[in-house]
Amino acid sequence: MIATRAAPARPAAKPAPAPIPDDGERAAQLAEVLKAVAHPLRLRLVGALCEGDQFVNALAERLGVPQSIASQQLGVLRMNRLVECERRDGKAWYRIAEPRLHDLLHCISGCRLH
Repeated sequence: MIATRAAPARPAAKPAPAPIPDDGERAAQLAEVLKAVAHPLRLRLVGALCEGDQFVNALAERLGVPQSIASQQLGVLRMNRLVECERRDGKAWYRIAEPRLHDLLHCISGCRLH
């Protein structure tokens, strides 16, 4: 019979740092980002913009909402510096200003409420 040797014990792994620091100010900033995208139409707008720059009329048509409503919701995202607007050929083109929004949408799309 061959004697087997037990593997050396590993030191206990350190727990991963919390994704949101204990810092109240930083947590408040992150909450503002969540509030800015916490609307069904704003989530859809961000999702569409994750595919690339688009002008507001195309976004509105794609999502089946009036242009004025799309512009209003894009304004909320813009005030929070999550998207940017640029005028090109008389049209308002929008793009993602915060590149991690794509990661955020990907993460929350996997969440289940029930």
